[in-house]
Amino acid sequence: MVEEHMGEPSPDAGVVTPVETPAEETAEEEPSLSRSFGIRSWLQEALETLLLAAILFLVINTLTGRYQVHGQSMEPSLHDGQYLIASKVVYWLRLPERGDVVVLDPPNEQSKVPYIKRVIGLPGDVVEVREQRVWVNGVALNEPYISAPPGYTGNWIVTEEQYFVLGDNRNNSSDSHAWGLLPRDRILGKAIFSYWPPETWGVIPHYTFPELQTVQ
Repeated sequence: MVEEHMGEPSPDAGVVTPVETPAEETAEEEPSLSRSFGIRSWLQEALETLLLAAILFLVINTLTGRYQVHGQSMEPSLHDGQYLIASKVVYWLRLPERGDVVVLDPPNEQSKVPYIKRVIGLPGDVVEVREQRVWVNGVALNEPYISAPPGYTGNWIVTEEQYFVLGDNRNNSSDSHAWGLLPRDRILGKAIFSYWPPETWGVIPHYTFPELQTVQ
C-alpha cells in the first residue's frame, strides 16, 4: 500500500516559487523615467527657442541697422546721442527719394562713423544754393525743418547714381555742399524710427516738396 503524505514539501524538494517584483521598486522606476523624459523635452524646447532667436536676430540685422546720431548736423530734426533704426531693405525695393533721411557711409574715408543726412538732389537734378535758400531745377524749396538758412552758395549737377545730401543744420554740417555728390552705393539705409531717448520715440517723418511736383 502506498501512503500519500499530504502537507508542505521538505526544504530540499526543489520547488520553485515565482518571485514578484516589489511594488515599491516599480513605483520608484516610473518617476525616474518620467523625470528623464521631462529633462530631454525641456532641453529640446530650449534649443528650439535659441535657434529661433538666432534666426530672428540674423533676419533683423540683415534688414535693418541701429545707429546713433553724433553731433548737431541734423538739428532740429535729430539730436546728438539719439538712437535710430534704419531700414536697409527699403532701398532694395526702390531708389532713395527726395526728403528721405538716410544713413550713409561718408565718401573719401572722411569718417568710420556713419553720417545722417537728408536727400535733396536726385540724379538729373540741378541744385543751387543762393539767396539763403536751396533751389532744385530752378524752384526754391520750402524747408521748415532746417535750423537756419544756409550761409553759403554753390551749384551742382547731380549725375547718374549720385545724390545730393544736406544736414538740416545747414551751417554746421559736413555734407554735399562741402565734399560733393554722394554715390548711391554709400547709402546704408533710410532712417525710419527713433527709439532712444524715450521722449524722441516714434516714426521719423518724411518730408515731401509739393512745389516741385508742379514742374516735374
